[in-house]
Amino acid sequence: MFYREAGQFKSTYQADMAVFPIRQDRIGLAVILLIAFIGIPLIGNDFFITSVMIPFLVFSLAAIGLNILTGYTGLISLGTAAFMGVGAYAAYKMTTAFPGVNIIVLILVSGLFSAAIGVLFGLPSLRIKGFYLAVATLAAQFFLQWAFVRVPWLFNYNASGAIEVPQRLLFGIPVTGASASPETRYYVCLCLVIVMTWFASNLVHGKIGRSWMAVRDMDIAAELMGIKLLTAKLLAFAVSSFYAGVAGAMMIFLWYGGGEAADVFNIRLSFNILFMVIIGGLGSLIGSFFGAAFIASLPTIMKFGLPALGVPLSGATAEHVTFMLVGALIIVFLIVEPHGLARLWQIGKQKLRTWPFPY
Repeated sequence: MFYREAGQFKSTYQADMAVFPIRQDRIGLAVILLIAFIGIPLIGNDFFITSVMIPFLVFSLAAIGLNILTGYTGLISLGTAAFMGVGAYAAYKMTTAFPGVNIIVLILVSGLFSAAIGVLFGLPSLRIKGFYLAVATLAAQFFLQWAFVRVPWLFNYNASGAIEVPQRLLFGIPVTGASASPETRYYVCLCLVIVMTWFASNLVHGKIGRSWMAVRDMDIAAELMGIKLLTAKLLAFAVSSFYAGVAGAMMIFLWYGGGEAADVFNIRLSFNILFMVIIGGLGSLIGSFFGAAFIASLPTIMKFGLPALGVPLSGATAEHVTFMLVGALIIVFLIVEPHGLARLWQIGKQKLRTWPFPY
């Protein structure tokens, strides 16, 4: 069978505990990256790249951030969209204050501002958890969304109240602004997501990730083992908000090209990212990609894919059907498979390893 580890011997502990211990997994990852870097820009048109691939990458990064907090640490947050907005506005203010700095650097630095705000609103997690923590982060969502609209300094006193993305160049190529091509913005998003996913993978598989999972499983036992709850929880909020902030800056600068906080970083976006984590799989980085791929591509498939196949479906009807499908799938996954699509993927690979005798 093509998916076997027979003959692949490990001589070190590091090799045995690798993220991709089987050669076929490493080959599969290389193929996926090859398709992402070469195949999609060659085959996909501007509409596919702008409407499907870039949103998928942005939402994947935001879902990874929320998964670090909710899936790995067990802390519920309903304010992901607000932390994304902090990153977007921080990047906008820095482009105004430092016009000569590389835009990629500003997008990454914007995550630090979001991390600081995330730590501030994560302080209640030291005393409360569960439903009460969800309400506290929901309050952060409403407060920050109010600030985005009511504090003119954040949007440079623009009469429209919107973020206006300036044009910035990278090696002489427009990366942001109206003249930036979809392929260029896609490559920037792809590189950022790959690097930050690699960093998150090393983080959750190391000492910090193990402390997060100990807090998730039983915080009292984790504290008795010597894990400092203050450090672990606030670090989880900081890292999660950092990823959300970078995703928010990418959303405005590399996808929308501008926008108003009231329309973009609302409570609906926070719930959508939470749904991505639930459907994709809690405590799984690959599950974040699965959930983002499903929810980010489903509206486009419903609005444009089905009519192209001859299924008459208006835009409003497609939106309603999308809501119903997502809601039904959330209920199904919570009942049948709480670990989401990532667990189904893991089961499928395990059955391939023992085929033709799957258990």
